[in-house]
Amino acid sequence: MSLLDAIRANPAAADFLAWPGDFDLEHYPHVEEVELASGAALEPVAKDGAGGTFFLCGEGGEERPVLYADSEGGAALLAVGLPELVRLLLTVPWWRDCPRLTAAESAAAAEEYLEDEPGLYADRDAAAAALGLELPSVEEALARLREVACGLGASFVLLNAEEGTEYDPLFIA
Repeated sequence: MSLLDAIRANPAAADFLAWPGDFDLEHYPHVEEVELASGAALEPVAKDGAGGTFFLCGEGGEERPVLYADSEGGAALLAVGLPELVRLLLTVPWWRDCPRLTAAESAAAAEEYLEDEPGLYADRDAAAAALGLELPSVEEALARLREVACGLGASFVLLNAEEGTEYDPLFIA
């Protein structure tokens, strides 16, 4: 069973990933036509609540790199494969609030999330267990996100297909 099928089959995992993970498997078009500068394929797999889209890049299955494009012209490669992305979303659902990818930013964002979602960690752990995923620490997740977004991500340039303009990076290197 694919990870996407496992998520769909487990309502608790799907619910956590939809919120606070902001990874909804409902499909609808990105706010504009986009393409990779390399010409590699883009396959939308999920949306967020603000109009952003998660794309699998290139050919293959769930092991493909995952690029996120927001609705405001920002983009970043987030993970190499859906399992890595889901571990990130379960561990640091507030990743967007960490443009410098620091533990301090994450701690401040986590505090805000926990005020609204006091059961967040228990729900996260249940979702991870249901999907058979071991979670990294917050520091490990942010370090890996930095490595992927600021390293490998440099070769995944997203363009507005109509205008040919590049999306802005989401993280400060």
